[in-house]
Amino acid sequence: MGGVTAASLAPILLVLGDEELLATRAVSEAVAQSRSVDPEVDVREYQAGSLSVGEIAEMLSPSLFGGRRLLILRSGQDARKDLAAALLDYAKNPDPEVQLVVLHLGAAKGKAFADGLKAAGATVVPAARLKGHRERVAFVRDEFRRAGGRCTDAAAEALLAAVGNDLRELAAACSQLMADTDGKISPETVARYYRGRVEVSGFTVADATMVGDVPAALEALRWALHVGVDPVPIADALADGVRTVARVASAGRGSPYQLASSLGMPPWKIERAQRQSRGWTPEGLVQAMRAAAECNAAVKGGSDDRAYALERAVFSVAAARQGGAR
Repeated sequence: MGGVTAASLAPILLVLGDEELLATRAVSEAVAQSRSVDPEVDVREYQAGSLSVGEIAEMLSPSLFGGRRLLILRSGQDARKDLAAALLDYAKNPDPEVQLVVLHLGAAKGKAFADGLKAAGATVVPAARLKGHRERVAFVRDEFRRAGGRCTDAAAEALLAAVGNDLRELAAACSQLMADTDGKISPETVARYYRGRVEVSGFTVADATMVGDVPAALEALRWALHVGVDPVPIADALADGVRTVARVASAGRGSPYQLASSLGMPPWKIERAQRQSRGWTPEGLVQAMRAAAECNAAVKGGSDDRAYALERAVFSVAAARQGGAR
């Protein structure tokens, strides 16, 4: 934070994107920077959809008592036309004592408002979901860099395979690894750290398989076997994944909280299974159960090549999802 001055704070920040972790982080950093300039800064938060033009005029008008202000406007895409027009007008000549932070999902809704802020010179902080594998590798490497550590591409790949793609979980894993190591992260460091964390590997394989993401499932499976995870819990996790989706799909529509007691499952598990059940047919689930049962028999029956049995099951379950309707 060293070197932050009132003059170096952007008068308008546009946090653009729908990745909650990145948006939250951008707001936290803006608050921390403002406080480093003025510990007494007045921080206020508003929801754009419920603000009137009168309120916006009041919050942007020069304060009677002086002092810096930081105004955080959430859900900028919901701002009504008159509010957006007033803010864009303000953006042409912003108050140097006020910093305005606008969060905007970055989709088509409210696009003219976001574009207008950009045109007026707002500083854009990207907070879009990371779509590609390369972006996630870069995110992991950057997490370690921010914390003063170092991480190779191969180590970042290993961490993604062990933890999955959720940014919050990845950020937590990075800070945990930084706390427990010397900060130089190699694939071996990750392998040592995650060896035996069966629940990560088995369920990561199952989750990817159930949504038909064969490359991610195979990558997680190979990584799990590479770090010495026993094939039996992986086969169990795959069978459990198919069984759970089948039970939740046959329970019909309903909120996870309503179905929790009748199914005897925690709501988060039901919610995940509801997401995974899209694209499945009853016939496909029957085929998938058969494939999971064959895999279980091979893995627990001491098949010569248990890794092959697991890989074949991943392909068979994913194929059942695609071909169940035929």
